[in-house]
Amino acid sequence: MELTGLSFIGTQRGSRDGASFQAFAPQTGDPLQPVFRSATPQELDHAARLAAEAVASYSQTSGKTRGAFLRHIADGFESHRDVLAQRAHLETALPMPRLTGEVTRTANQLRMFAGVVEEGSWVQARIDPALPDRAPLPRPDIRSMLRALGPVAVFGASNFPLAFSVGGGDTASALAAGCPVIVKAHPAHPGTSELAAAIINESVIAHDLHPGVFSMLFDSGVAIGTALVKHPLIRAVAFTGSLRGGRAIMDLTAARPDPIPCFTEMSSGNPVFILPGALRKGPAALAQSLFGSFTLGAGQFCTKPGIVFLAEAPQSLAFRDELKSFVEQAHPFTLLTSGIASEYHRATDARATQVSLTVEPHLSSEDQNGSEPFHAQATLFTTTLDQLLRQPDLADEIFGPETLLVRCGSTQDYLQAARALAGHLTATVLGDEDDLAANRELIHILEQKAGRVIFNGFPTGVEVTHAMVHGGPYPSTSDPRFTSVGSLAIYRFARPVCFQNFPQTMLPPELQDENPLAISRLRDGKPE
Repeated sequence: MELTGLSFIGTQRGSRDGASFQAFAPQTGDPLQPVFRSATPQELDHAARLAAEAVASYSQTSGKTRGAFLRHIADGFESHRDVLAQRAHLETALPMPRLTGEVTRTANQLRMFAGVVEEGSWVQARIDPALPDRAPLPRPDIRSMLRALGPVAVFGASNFPLAFSVGGGDTASALAAGCPVIVKAHPAHPGTSELAAAIINESVIAHDLHPGVFSMLFDSGVAIGTALVKHPLIRAVAFTGSLRGGRAIMDLTAARPDPIPCFTEMSSGNPVFILPGALRKGPAALAQSLFGSFTLGAGQFCTKPGIVFLAEAPQSLAFRDELKSFVEQAHPFTLLTSGIASEYHRATDARATQVSLTVEPHLSSEDQNGSEPFHAQATLFTTTLDQLLRQPDLADEIFGPETLLVRCGSTQDYLQAARALAGHLTATVLGDEDDLAANRELIHILEQKAGRVIFNGFPTGVEVTHAMVHGGPYPSTSDPRFTSVGSLAIYRFARPVCFQNFPQTMLPPELQDENPLAISRLRDGKPE
């Protein structure tokens, strides 16, 4: 698969008229070939118009048709596993085993959504038959189901070049719902993005779908992404990235003449509460597990445990010393981009200046491999709960291999700490079953603060399953009612449509009396 550096405008390639840019190898800082070209405003408009034209046919395709399309894409990813992983490794410095596994994850989530739409019950069909003899007024025949929103703009993420990028979960769930997709590729891994787009493009052609079902646009900055969000034919936006970027997109979608749904996954500290039972099991092993979690992927996971609450207990000092030792012995990490590394150094430098904040250890940005702009040192900060309550911004996410240890007087302080939290993707409780039973109120508070509450595990690593929730209250996401991982993610890109008094022949198969698709439905509020 040869890279051209050009966007996909439907099944056609973009021009070389846009601004040029290149990816960089994080391990060396060297530019990578080829040179890529940003899409032009005219190409963006053409892609949006193609997507709008595709809605009529693609949104009406059967679940079996869309399922076969998604499975074809999944097969394409797996058949090109090595070339995808190798290019992603060059552009991200992520290890090859992680990236080959990410290819599998990407293919599996495509197949999961294929299974969802092939089975068909996700449309939530409801039928309330006519009651012509009802007094004082007859009831009309009323039926409803979910329908595709329309063209969706998807922003590729920096930290998952495959699973949260061009062919990732946002794209898979939007295509499953019947929505054409336009992806704004992340500029840090454009080669990986082009390879993934080529695979999807081949599947569009193989299944004789409208060419507007999928487009992929390059952008050297923010101009194309901004224009894409503002384009009047885009009906929803999905984004994974920073709070600053996500908030900007939220504001753009709200400021449109016709505001549209915006699903952003942004900032999360993912608090961890350590209860006595966890320390009794062994402070050394607990410290090792925590260190492994907050430095996994160089701390560039949206579920990294970035704030850890520790009550005074006989084993607390041993735990802190073990954790400090792991941090001190850690080798520098390679971050995804020089921009991420620069922001990590700025944020850790700023946090180190906070009064009554202990840093163990910390190197200034000048000392942290100044000749290696992609590198960063693991950092451990320690503060008290009182300090955190006075300065809640200390809990703000720092993207990279860092965590904040918050010392509490006792586990009773955890309730006050939990109530003060903002929204997070996850909240973790470590302990034993007796601890859990004694801290029911804490669990109830955490249910209001996070999309996923974890017992005796670490939040890094998000299973792609039907029950998974990867979402949470602001600022972790823009809408806590939805998830970006798992089969429930499809509901972001659909809306209910009601059909009143339609003849059987004009109803969608999902709503016809004979139920030809044999899906689960509600009739008069009861399962059929």
